[in-house]
Amino acid sequence: MISGMTPSTTYGHVCWVYDDPAALDQAARTFLTAGLAAGEQLWYVTAGPVEPVVARLTTTPALGDALARGAAEVVSLPDTYPSGAVVDGPAQVRAYAAATEAALAAGYRGLRVVAEATPLVRTPAQLDAFTRYEHLVDRYMRARPFRAMCAYDRRELDGRAVAELACLHPETNAVEAPFQLFAWDGTGHRAGLTGELDETGEELFVTALERADLRPVDGRLVLEAPGLRFVDHRALLRLREYARRRNTAVLLRSPLPAAARLAALLDLPGLTVEVAR
Repeated sequence: MISGMTPSTTYGHVCWVYDDPAALDQAARTFLTAGLAAGEQLWYVTAGPVEPVVARLTTTPALGDALARGAAEVVSLPDTYPSGAVVDGPAQVRAYAAATEAALAAGYRGLRVVAEATPLVRTPAQLDAFTRYEHLVDRYMRARPFRAMCAYDRRELDGRAVAELACLHPETNAVEAPFQLFAWDGTGHRAGLTGELDETGEELFVTALERADLRPVDGRLVLEAPGLRFVDHRALLRLREYARRRNTAVLLRSPLPAAARLAALLDLPGLTVEVAR
């Protein structure tokens, strides 16, 4: 089951964590087949040899036909990302933007990618850079018809790394992520927030905020949180501190009256919690 899926977040950026390659194969087929129905060009970016992936996808007739006529392509990870290196987030977004525009020019309605990205997040430096990239590309997806399933092998990553990746996607099957922080629009001025913010995810929330690097507009950051189910005082204090370090204010819009009451009791300058219905 994919968490974080509300009408405001289902625009097609999925973190899919797996420990069974067959489960990834099925999820990828479903994701790519939806792209065919939407008239999109398809890429499968594989960390291994290309030929076995082509063979597996061909067993689904619609995908086999797409591969035969060039509407789908299987490419190797080093041809798409700097394998073994630390990703340059802005450059990678530009590369996918160019590919998306090329797909549109070719008559497709967008570009849809499944990417086996585990080799790109194995070291701390790689993980830090790639999670920052995930939020940058999330912003791009809000503005243009690019969709992606980012696949990570749980057998090669620890739980903290999985959580750091999953929490910066609007859609994920990872139970390690108690919340999702994602782009609300393409500007970076507003972010979306869903899930639960409690003691167990406090440090993860701090890390996610730092990597998202939200941009204030008119002296304020806005967090739209229609899917937020719980928030405790620690998270509110962390938000206030985040705002203070950036010399800005934060507005949290949430359906939780208790969150607004808690913020008022704590009296946190720079943080406003507004009940949105």
